[in-house]
Amino acid sequence: MSDLDYTDTELMITRAALELRNDDTVLVGVGVPNLACNLAKRTHAPDLQMIYESGTVDSNPDALPLSIGDPVLATGARSIVPMYEGFSRYLQSGRIDVGFLGGAQIDKRGNINSTVIGDYDDPKVRLPGSGGACEISSNAHRTLIITPHQKRRFPEEVDFITSPGYVEGREEMGLRGGPEAVITDKAVMKFDDNGEMYVDTLHVGVTRDEVQEATGWEVQFADDVTETPTPDDEEIRLIREKLDPDGIYTGGGD
Repeated sequence: MSDLDYTDTELMITRAALELRNDDTVLVGVGVPNLACNLAKRTHAPDLQMIYESGTVDSNPDALPLSIGDPVLATGARSIVPMYEGFSRYLQSGRIDVGFLGGAQIDKRGNINSTVIGDYDDPKVRLPGSGGACEISSNAHRTLIITPHQKRRFPEEVDFITSPGYVEGREEMGLRGGPEAVITDKAVMKFDDNGEMYVDTLHVGVTRDEVQEATGWEVQFADDVTETPTPDDEEIRLIREKLDPDGIYTGGGD
């Protein structure tokens, strides 16, 4: 535990980093997932390999990339390939262990909506769409979802399935993996054998009632719900001094 105060975003970064293993190959974008991967690589997973969506393979950026096309991603990269090859040769062929996702809605079975709010033909809001999210959720061996915990983001069923979670017939359709964890600013949630989300750990100071109030269905809790591990001093130092010193994604900065 750290003697320093930490933000909700820093907690989500450190908790996401703990989900990554030393030999993982991770498809990375920018923002919080990028910080989580780089934190894991600097702590418990030095052999983690990052493949950025733009096509840099085994990147080791020495500064925070501001987009997937930032030239800093070429730093120390093993190779640079077209984006098409990154998705076909690496992702669709099953070479990616972990993919990070987010969206406007996530339901109790881990389905993600980033397409429309409301009816598809007459939506209240039209969103950016899939990008590569559907391919990631369908082909990575594990997916991690990072999102603020708000009731509008957690309906019982999404308005539109952009990225499939534990949909009926997932294996029969030839989809790999599935969502492994949902990391929010209130809790860490996992999935049971039936593919339904449950609360695994609660963040410090967060109650079950607070999580339930921010969730659009009767959420289940693990029998042995524990407290989410908090960042230590070294993790906070790395985030604030090395990974995001200007607080672009964490909201801090010098």
